[in-house]
This record gives sequence, C-alpha cells and structure tokens, in this order.
Amino acid sequence: MEVRFVQRGAEIDGKLREYMEKKISKLEKFFRKILNCQIVVTHHKGSFNVETTANANGVILRAEEDATDMRTAFDQSLKNLERRIKKYNSYLKDRAQLGAGEEFSFSVEEAAEPVSDAPVIDKVKKVQVHPMSTEEAIMQMELVGHAFFMFQNADTGEINVVYKRKENGYGLLEPVR
Repeated sequence: MEVRFVQRGAEIDGKLREYMEKKISKLEKFFRKILNCQIVVTHHKGSFNVETTANANGVILRAEEDATDMRTAFDQSLKNLERRIKKYNSYLKDRAQLGAGEEFSFSVEEAAEPVSDAPVIDKVKKVQVHPMSTEEAIMQMELVGHAFFMFQNADTGEINVVYKRKENGYGLLEPVR
C-alpha cells in the first residue's frame, strides 16, 4: 500500500512518519483491497488536524481528528478510519449474502481558477455516479464522513442526494421534472 503525506504548517519528523506508516499498514488486516492512503497534517492556532483518507478499490474512506498533539490526532483519526473500514466490511458481507455484486466508486478533481464576478467557489468535485440504492448511498456518505452524498438512484435512474438531517435522520432529494 502506498502512503502519501501532505504537511500544511506542520513538520512530520522521521520517527513519527515511520510510526504512522507502520500503523496505517495494519489497516490491511481489516481490508486487503486498500490501494493507497493519504495523511494530511495541518497545524493551525496550536492545534493539529490529521485527515486520513484510504482508497479501498475505488471506495473512498475518510476520517479527520483535531488534537493538541500530532500523534494523538493521528491515532484518533486512524481509530475512526478502522471503525469505518469494519463497518464497510460488514456491509460488503451483508451485500454478498443478498447476492448484489456491482461495485461503486467516485473520483475527485480540483477546480481551476474561480470566475471573478461570480460567487467564489473554493473547490469543485467531479463525482462519478453509479446506480445504487438509497441505503448504499447513505453507507457511502457515512464512510466518507460527509453530510450529503450524490448518487444515481438504481430504481429511478435519476440523480439523487441523501443528506443528514439535524434531527439525526436522513433526507433524500429527488428531482422534479
């Protein structure tokens, strides 16, 4: 598994880098299909933010944590990522027992220059959508740790969005034509 480090306002020394690589390589015991991982360490106002992202054969799993110590933030982030991988593994096992076989993934691309007179868009993500059920979309949303997820509804063929509601439930946005 390839591990990539990104440092923003923080410096990862060799000893800590080795520790992170050793710990992240243990994720393969939970899920063998992890192709690569990225660890982004950001230091801002006395706090470290560590974001770990794993590409598990096209499925993006992400966890993020803040702490005053870089190692603590990494350990907490890795713990959350392990929890998400275990959750995804159990989902795959349940899905295999039901006989579903199609895999889904998405890719991310950064935007170029923002338009000068329009509202400023900081980031543009291009998402490859695959047919999936609403339950699969909610699972994918939980795995990446976002508040919403865009997908192609397998039942209707339309592009839909699932999102987390403030009342701890989920919502579904469907287009009206």
